Amino acid sequence: MKSATIQLETLACPSCMLKIEGALKSLDGVDKDTVKISFNSSKVKLDFDEDKVSIDEIESSINKLGYDVIKSKVK
Repeated sequence: MKSATIQLETLACPSCMLKIEGALKSLDGVDKDTVKISFNSSKVKLDFDEDKVSIDEIESSINKLGYDVIKSKVK
């Protein structure tokens, strides 16, 4: 398992946060219990299995919803 912190451009409202959270939890390989989004800092934190999903696929799912990823850090 890898841990990721993803910095987003800005979250406009709490419903934006819920939309992103739902999309990420639906991805195979993302540990649904670890998806946490901070509205104030516009950061997403999650754990994922890199054998099932890549950080690029995770970022892409966020981008497809219309939100910009500034940077990601994976450990």
